[in-house]
Amino acid sequence: MDTSGLPRTPTLVPPTPQVHASFLAAMAEFRAEGRGDRQDHTMVGREIREHCATWHTPAGFDEFVRELRSQAREETPRPAGFVPSTTLWWVAGPVYLGRIAVRHRLNQSLRELGGHIGYDVRPTARRRGHATAMLRAVLPVARDLGITSALVTCDVDNVASRRVIEANGGVLEDQRGDKLRFWVPTGA
Repeated sequence: MDTSGLPRTPTLVPPTPQVHASFLAAMAEFRAEGRGDRQDHTMVGREIREHCATWHTPAGFDEFVRELRSQAREETPRPAGFVPSTTLWWVAGPVYLGRIAVRHRLNQSLRELGGHIGYDVRPTARRRGHATAMLRAVLPVARDLGITSALVTCDVDNVASRRVIEANGGVLEDQRGDKLRFWVPTGA
């Protein structure tokens, strides 16, 4: 543990205000990649569009953290087409390295494109095994939600993400449009 009270070894934690400064730096990295524009339909892209104006203040960031945590509850209001999801952050002490979310169930859109699990690693932390470790660490969470085999998708040209999925036991089912669809056993 360090002074933040968070483990120094990368681990999954619920969203926490303790990584505020590092989170903001990570979002700046994503924005420098062009993330957050209207064509970016990822979790990070949507969050940048919806929250970047307020998460710079401690109060705004606290509200963002509360909102993310609330999305795991069935009764939480959410936009049409969204399902309950558990978001966890991959952190090492006060350093935000990435995020992963487990959608509790599939709807038609998620069955085609999004899957049960989506993840992002901040640009400066890539190519260090974080995505593989995050996916491995979240599979028990999916299992505890009753998901026996998690659908995980990636773009056809995203070789790194395909390797992450396959390293965690993902079996390719098919390709739909520009997405590859894999089923990853959760150990259930």
